[in-house]
Amino acid sequence: MWRHGLAGSTASSRLHLSATIARTRTTITSAKSLRLPHPRRTLTASSIRKSPLHPSSGPFEPLRPPSPSSLGGPRPARSYPRAEKYLRRLLILSALLGAGYLLDSQVYASGIARSLRTFSTGLLVAADYKLNFRPHPLPIIGSKSGIPELHRRSAERMSDLLRHNGGLYLKIGQAIAMQSAVLPPEFQKMFARMFDDAPQDEWELVEKVIRDDFGGRSVEEVFGVDFTGRDESKGVMEKTARASASVAQVHWARLPDGREVAVKIQKPEIERQIGWDLWAFKVVMRVYTWWFDLPMYSMVPFVTERLKLETDFENEARNSEVMRELINAEPALKGRVYIPPVYPELSSKRVLTTEWIEGVRFNDKSDLTRSWRGGHGNYSPGVHGEKLPSPDMRSLRAALRKNPNQQWLKPERNSWRGPNLTGGLGVSPKDVMTTIVDLFSAQIFKFGVVHCDPHPGNMFVRRLPNGKPELVLIDHGLYVYMSDQFRHDYASFWKAIMTFDNAKIAQIASSWGVKGAEMFASATLMRPYEGGENKVQKEFLKAMKARSPSERNYEMQRRMKQGIRDMLADEEKWPKELIFISRNMRIVQANNANMGSPVNRIKIMGVWASRSLWQDKGLNWRERAGNAWRHLLFKGVLWASDVVWWFFRVKQLFGRGGGMEDEVELKMREVAKEMGIELQHDVFAG
Repeated sequence: MWRHGLAGSTASSRLHLSATIARTRTTITSAKSLRLPHPRRTLTASSIRKSPLHPSSGPFEPLRPPSPSSLGGPRPARSYPRAEKYLRRLLILSALLGAGYLLDSQVYASGIARSLRTFSTGLLVAADYKLNFRPHPLPIIGSKSGIPELHRRSAERMSDLLRHNGGLYLKIGQAIAMQSAVLPPEFQKMFARMFDDAPQDEWELVEKVIRDDFGGRSVEEVFGVDFTGRDESKGVMEKTARASASVAQVHWARLPDGREVAVKIQKPEIERQIGWDLWAFKVVMRVYTWWFDLPMYSMVPFVTERLKLETDFENEARNSEVMRELINAEPALKGRVYIPPVYPELSSKRVLTTEWIEGVRFNDKSDLTRSWRGGHGNYSPGVHGEKLPSPDMRSLRAALRKNPNQQWLKPERNSWRGPNLTGGLGVSPKDVMTTIVDLFSAQIFKFGVVHCDPHPGNMFVRRLPNGKPELVLIDHGLYVYMSDQFRHDYASFWKAIMTFDNAKIAQIASSWGVKGAEMFASATLMRPYEGGENKVQKEFLKAMKARSPSERNYEMQRRMKQGIRDMLADEEKWPKELIFISRNMRIVQANNANMGSPVNRIKIMGVWASRSLWQDKGLNWRERAGNAWRHLLFKGVLWASDVVWWFFRVKQLFGRGGGMEDEVELKMREVAKEMGIELQHDVFAG
């Protein structure tokens, strides 16, 4: 029995050994096929019998892993030298870009990034025009959407660029929006939004500007104000801006001596951005001048100089005082126009403090014309610089003690509107527009000192004791100073246009380097010039026959481009002041049209042009006497202009059409459209 069991056990061991050998051989075969790290080590039957797995080869030993020394040396890790080189370069480049970004954002207020954005957008727009501004699209790469769509997407790209960059770029956008005689209507519609208020900076940034410009003194020390309401000897100031534009924002304050002031504070990033912004503008204009063969770059230095001066508030203060003195010395304007005084002790290069103005904005026609509810013989607060009624300072200080961050403190002086606040100034639009046209005509033809930004936001209207309007002109940063010779020539040019003196027109235009005298005369009048032969228009209409709509559109705008070349034929002779004087006149025309054309703008300007020639103290008495006699004859000639104006005025009163300015605008649009230009005067809508 025992032997039988032993024999069975031995047989079982042999079967177990055979199975083990078979598994081991399979493992060895697999190891060879997989090229295991140690192919020299092989298993044999004898080694298996010596193995701990063999139950009968001696005392039992547990299975142990091989020792490290028996496994052989380690294989070297695989290296990637090219990938490591590029990774190092990527890390270095990322570090440099990050450092550059921090430097740009902290030191230059993102000036470099803004310039790069300008270049990329400018090149994209230029390439789009180079490829797609043609009567028929190029095969494969050309856009089939046509020239109007090309203008639309380019205007959208440029508008997005200007809004994203902000600052001086918004100023450039506003200038573009008012030059409707140069750009397609798609640009006009897009750029009209440039007149919206810009976001205001935080109060901490405002405080920093004041500290930097006033030797480290705080706002409280400079203006003598208290933001806690506890010191009754101090004035008060609003931390929230009353208005915010592209370059600066305005805060209201009441000084300890009772004066109410407007504190205009430049946004701190402007000083750091202006160099880069103007440089980028110059580069883009240089590229466009070369790429599109248009004589534009010659104007750029003059334009950039004016824009830079606009950010210098000391320059604005000087302009304001010069205009204030000129108006007070002009009998035709004194008492009708008011320039707020500047307080130099509270002003600097980036801070401008002037008298606070209570009035109605010029473009608020409803408030201007609604009936006066302020009582007979009364007038608007502050006329002629009269001190404003004192607010309830006890209530203001109590409000500040309760909430030091009180948003609004200035009292609303609305008693003149009546108990239901439904009243207005009750002034005549004709009186308002007459004052405006007189003011800017005097600046151009008599003073030779021209405010070049007369948009509605820069003009306020107040009611005088006699019921007439008083015009208040603010924001004197953008000015042009004309030489006596140019002012005299420009007045003579206007008078020649009014009397159809084509020889004089051609002579003066030639002296300014202008080829197309008739086109230039139309651009000056802002209406078609009727005294010439209309050669350009006739040639154009002849060339338009038997053309497809796409070809006509292309030809119209090609001729517009040629017209610009003709008007700027000699860039050295061309008076750069005309850039901003034309801007001034275009805005005045748009203002008159928006008011319903209540005055004959062209006649008023013609009278001022003629009058300035005989009042010019730089001429000898013989020349002045001759000009005085011609002025009397000229006024007789202008009687015909009055007849035309009254004809349109009567039609307007009977609802049979618009006023003279509206009819002029319609006629100008018709002629301009034939020339490939679409005029827009509603850039101030809203």
